[in-house]
Amino acid sequence: MPFQRILKTLVEETPRAVGAILVDWEGEAVQEWCLCDPYEMRFIGAHKGIILARLKEMQGSEQVGAIEDVVVTASERHLIIGCIDDDYSLVMDVDRACPVALALHHFRAAVTRLKKEI
Repeated sequence: MPFQRILKTLVEETPRAVGAILVDWEGEAVQEWCLCDPYEMRFIGAHKGIILARLKEMQGSEQVGAIEDVVVTASERHLIIGCIDDDYSLVMDVDRACPVALALHHFRAAVTRLKKEI
């Protein structure tokens, strides 16, 4: 399956990545690749999809434009949440020691590859 290959590459190429998950509009897992318990990744994906949905509600403002991705930085981790299209989003969990710009570079490349497959 191409989704799994894309997610695996994303996690392997991003230093200190914990996992990545492709979720649908309801927060349901489509595919994940992680170095942790898959249930943990599905839990993160479902809840972070809600954050993205709320942020997308703001995109009606002409000043903001369309939401593409967002980084949530916590004390231990970076969570990167991004839109594939109106129905699918990608969530990546990365240890805080990874430079966020590098993680975003790999994340956005994966989004581009996923857009071609969906």
